[in-house]
Amino acid sequence: MAGRPDTRDSGTAPSLPVPLAAPALDGLPHGFFTRQGGVSTGIYATLNGGPGSGDDPAAVGANRAAIAAALGVSALVSVMQVHSAIVHRPTAPWPPGARPEGDAMVTATPGIGLAVLAADCAPVLFADRRAGVIGAAHAGWRGALGGVLEATLGAMADLGATPAGTVAVIGPCISQRAYEVGPEFVERFLDEDPESRRCFTAGRPHAEGRRAQFDLPGYALARLRAAGVGTATWCGHCSYGDEARFFSYRRATHRGEPDYGRLVSAIALPPVS
Repeated sequence: MAGRPDTRDSGTAPSLPVPLAAPALDGLPHGFFTRQGGVSTGIYATLNGGPGSGDDPAAVGANRAAIAAALGVSALVSVMQVHSAIVHRPTAPWPPGARPEGDAMVTATPGIGLAVLAADCAPVLFADRRAGVIGAAHAGWRGALGGVLEATLGAMADLGATPAGTVAVIGPCISQRAYEVGPEFVERFLDEDPESRRCFTAGRPHAEGRRAQFDLPGYALARLRAAGVGTATWCGHCSYGDEARFFSYRRATHRGEPDYGRLVSAIALPPVS
């Protein structure tokens, strides 16, 4: 198990989390946190925010507390992610150990930090400033195909937001260059919408046939724009290709590693002054 590093003898302290910010979300507490600035060690080094990982729970708790502090909230609210289109509407943190299953959250309550986890899947942060409504979604290929992004927008609309007034930013996720898939994967998307073909390019030939390369952020952007989102962007960072800054499920799998860390992406409405 990874644990909190002992810094008593060195006289040093762990570095603080410094998230990647999105210009489209300026003025709102938010961040796409990298793997840097935490206390976890080994394959989880250092800012692993995943309670479901095999990391030391004390280290994960310390990392999440540091992320909450960097965001300016007392605690992060997150769900037990299951690659669904289930959206929750928290108005306060869940009781300890009571995270519900789902893959997105929305709120109009100031001071609540909505946090989603990812390690190649697409984390998406949403905000309608005029309505005072925010959201966060975990969109892997299953969730994106299953409508989690549209479900998040629908839940935001229930709180007074509009798609046209909403900004959506996709954080670090696996890029098309690193995302090789088989023909059955492609068929799932084409059966849902033949226009999805634009999100695939030819990959390397294999003994069983040519594979394809899937553009996850491009697919998510296309669905957001089709849903009428006013501004939809991707940060441009590939989780697979930048090991120094990002955890990656696929990279860990290719290496035969037993587990992987989870990146935290979070957003909050500022407290009412």
